Amino acid sequence: MKEDIQEILISEEAVISRVKELGQQISKDYEGKELLVVGVLKGSVVFAAELLKNITTQCELDFMAVSSYGNSTESSGVVKILKDLDNDIKGKHILLVEDIVDSGVTLNYLQKYLKERNAESIEIVTLLNKPARRKVDIDVKYQGFEVPDEFIVGYGIDYAEKYRNLPYIGILKRSVYEK
Repeated sequence: MKEDIQEILISEEAVISRVKELGQQISKDYEGKELLVVGVLKGSVVFAAELLKNITTQCELDFMAVSSYGNSTESSGVVKILKDLDNDIKGKHILLVEDIVDSGVTLNYLQKYLKERNAESIEIVTLLNKPARRKVDIDVKYQGFEVPDEFIVGYGIDYAEKYRNLPYIGILKRSVYEK
């Protein structure tokens, strides 16, 4: 696996430190509010778990599974909900947890979808933000790191369901995905 990584972009230590800072800010911003943390599966799992350890205010956790990539390196632009939320979100503050925001298509769709269900507010926290790939305007309230327009893997982020378990953020060698 490591031989497929061109370069380690963000170390495990840097990720954990930044996620702790994000957790502290989110705790402050949502103190006394009904917070529902919604992980967007599968990529957000590692980030969401680390983030939850650093949120000190009461919150609930749920997950949504959506698909817009398949095994491709580019979003298809078509978003399909594979798993919806388990509970009613009316009146709750929703914090969408995403691994990486690039095109913005998936999160734009999810925000519109959840707004129709009368949430009190909907904000986004992402570990990585890749604005060079943006296709739609999306407001990311909390971000870990801005990354270049490279193929990123690790810390939950995959290519063809692999590399999620790397403890750092790395750039995948082109030879791996341009076969």
